[in-house]
Amino acid sequence: MSNFSLPACPADPLLSLIGAFREDARPGKIDLSVGVFRDENGQTPVMHAVKQAEARLVAQQPTKTYLGPLGNVEFTQGVAGMAFGSARARRLAALQTPGGTGALRVAADLLVRNAASRARTGSERHGRIWVGLPTWSNHVPVFAAAGLEIRSYRAIDTETQRFDLDAFGAAMEQADPGDAVLLQGCCHNPTGIDPDDGQWARIAELLRDKDLVPLIDLAYQGLGRGIEEDALAACLLLDTVPDALIAYSCNKNFGLYRERVGALFIQAGDEAARVAASSNAADLVRANYSMPPDHGAAVVATILGDAALASAWYDELEAMRTRLVATRRALADAACAQGLALDSIAHQQGMFAQLALPPEAIADLRENHAIYMAPDGRINLAGLAMSDVERFASALARSFARTAHAPAP
Repeated sequence: MSNFSLPACPADPLLSLIGAFREDARPGKIDLSVGVFRDENGQTPVMHAVKQAEARLVAQQPTKTYLGPLGNVEFTQGVAGMAFGSARARRLAALQTPGGTGALRVAADLLVRNAASRARTGSERHGRIWVGLPTWSNHVPVFAAAGLEIRSYRAIDTETQRFDLDAFGAAMEQADPGDAVLLQGCCHNPTGIDPDDGQWARIAELLRDKDLVPLIDLAYQGLGRGIEEDALAACLLLDTVPDALIAYSCNKNFGLYRERVGALFIQAGDEAARVAASSNAADLVRANYSMPPDHGAAVVATILGDAALASAWYDELEAMRTRLVATRRALADAACAQGLALDSIAHQQGMFAQLALPPEAIADLRENHAIYMAPDGRINLAGLAMSDVERFASALARSFARTAHAPAP
């Protein structure tokens, strides 16, 4: 008899598709589910710049000793300078984390601890975060596991396929000073729908005026409009509000998925608050995973610290980005030829789009066409080869027609 009396957790509906796709023996199957970049051959290759950096590390790395809770300082400094510019980087405390998810969890733990500290001093503050829906499927579980109170609102207008600034403003009117607000810095997951420049400016003003703390999830820099363009929203927020948290991931733009390479950046209103926040984050890390792994971070630091490697990496990233742009345009055109009004896909950013498909249509695509996508209709455009675009659009039209959910042409 075991002392464990835990009920079994249900399988993750997205990750379970990996096994189902692998076991599917049908030729021509298409995997649009899990969010990894793939080339035209369906592969996720190691970037050439990464290979060169790894070879250099094998030959020259002097030690494998511990890094400490803050991780690889050259890595965090290099990423901060590349993403936000040297002046903003100097205002940020930084620590390396196991992927962007690790950064989100440390940020959530820090928000909970900060709320408890403010409560002890008599301030009426909550460990609360506002989350616009739809959002990445792991955001809410991560925040809930940390103990944050989660308030949600509808952030995307599905009919107009635009960010709903009015809904955002209405939600912020209900927020208390000191509440955190989750924002995806670019390439929204799961919809690909980002606020436009004017909306970002208004978002920053609302956060400043309400004394709210943005938690910016920046997981896809370089895969939307470009390296500099994809960081503009985060930079605007850093320049507008005194306090901010940024969870950064190198998993996508450096192709280092299994290395789990991320960072948490902290901006505080004054130096003393920044130092205190950084020390608390390091303390939380020490009690959690103690210190981060080094290999992936060392690869990124090597690339960003060498002009030739950085240029090669940028060229590879640009090729990835332009493939996504071309795929979006091709799918929008193919869908239009099938009588489907999906032109908005061509104007969205990043790896993902979300189709308004009912569960039975998603099941039909999987069972009758060997096309796999997330249960909420999210598709990974990087999983779609150009040679499969017309077949996918045709299957999509048939599934829409079967379930009477076809959008108007």
